[in-house]
Amino acid sequence: MAESLTKKEYNPATLKADFVKYYGGSESEVRVFSSPARINIIGEHIDYNGGKVFPAAINRYLYVAIRKRQDSKIVYNSLDFPGTYEFSITDNFAFDKKNDYANYLNGILSQLKARGCKFECGFEVLMVSNVPAGGGISSSSALECGFAYAVIETYGFDIDRVEIAKLGQMSEHSFMGVNCGIMDQFIIATGRKNTATVLDCNTLEYDYVPLELGDYRFVVMNTNKQRRLADSKYNERRSQCEEALKILQDNGVKARALCEITPAQWEESKKFISDEILAKRAKHCIYENQRVLDAVAALKAGNLAKLGQLLNESHKSLDEDYEVTGIELNTLAATAQKQKGCLGARMTGAGFGGCAIALVHKDNVDEFIENVQKEYSSVIGYNAGFFSCESGDGVACYED
Repeated sequence: MAESLTKKEYNPATLKADFVKYYGGSESEVRVFSSPARINIIGEHIDYNGGKVFPAAINRYLYVAIRKRQDSKIVYNSLDFPGTYEFSITDNFAFDKKNDYANYLNGILSQLKARGCKFECGFEVLMVSNVPAGGGISSSSALECGFAYAVIETYGFDIDRVEIAKLGQMSEHSFMGVNCGIMDQFIIATGRKNTATVLDCNTLEYDYVPLELGDYRFVVMNTNKQRRLADSKYNERRSQCEEALKILQDNGVKARALCEITPAQWEESKKFISDEILAKRAKHCIYENQRVLDAVAALKAGNLAKLGQLLNESHKSLDEDYEVTGIELNTLAATAQKQKGCLGARMTGAGFGGCAIALVHKDNVDEFIENVQKEYSSVIGYNAGFFSCESGDGVACYED
C-alpha cells in the first residue's frame, strides 16, 4: 500500500521497548539495525544494462529489532502492518503470496542457507519503517538489506557489504521472481553520509563522490499511486533491452551490454534496429549512461545548474523513449521544473508511479511544495507526498 511521505515519523529510540511489549524479556538482549531509503540522482533503468548509476542513501530509515530465541522458531512482526508470521529456521523456504512482506525476509534466509550459513537457533524480529512502501525509493531493498545485515551481525556470519547487496539481488531473482538490477541493494548496503556513489553495474566497481549541494536540497515527491515492481512492466523492459542488444551484436557491434555503447556508436549503429520500440529502449539506456557521467562531472565541478538540466533530460527520455512515467510522474516533474528555485526534476525508481525528485533551493522548498501540491491534486484528484532530504549512511547498527 502506498503511503504519504508526510506521515508522522516513528522514533526508533522506542523500538526496544516496543519489542519487549511484543515478546517479553529485557531490552538488553535486543539489537536494533537501520537501513536507509535511497534516491537515484540519475541513471534510471540502466543498472541491468551494464550502465553506471549515481545513487545516494538518504536519511529515511527502516529499523529492524532482533533477538535470538532458545528454540528453532522464527517470528516476524511489524509496527506498520498487522499480523504475525511464524516459521522455523529448519524450513525450506518458498515464496507464498499469503506471507506478504515475510517473503522478502524468507528470501534472504534462503540465500544465506544456500551459502552454507548455519543457524543454531531461531529468532524474533520487530520492524518499523519511515520509508514509504511502494514509493520508488526502495522500501523493499531497504527491507532485504536491513534484515540481512541484522541477521549477519546477530549470528556472526562473515559476509561483507557488497555481498549483502548480492544477497538482496539474488533473493529478488530466485525467490520473488523479479529480475532486478543491483543498484538499490548496493547503495543501501554500502552508502555513506555526505556522498553519492557512482557505480558500474557491469563490474561493481564504485567510487564515492562528495555530495555538496550548497543551498540546494533534494525534494522527494511521492505520487501516492500504488506500484509494485513485480506487477509493473519492468521485466518486459528488460527483455526488450536484451533483444535490442542481441540485434546490435549480430550486426557486429562489440558490446556485452547496451551501456558499453557510446552515443556516437549508437548513432552509427541504430540503423540495424528496425523495430521503433526496441530502438527507443536502447537509445534511452545509451544516452542515460552518458548523462550519469556528465552528472558526476557537473557535481565535482560544482555546476548544479548543469546537474538540474541533466535531471530534466533524463525525465524526458524516461517518458518518451523508455515509457515508464505516466500522468502522475509527468505532472510532478513538469510542475516542479517550472517552480522558482528548482534547477531540475525527474522520476526516480522503476516508474509507473512511485516517486520523483527535484533539486530545489532551500529558501524555496515550502513554496515549491505548496505549488506542486496544488497543481498535482487539481490534475490527479488526490494529494502527493513531499519531503526534503539529506544523504545518509548505509545499513548500520542503530545507536540511540
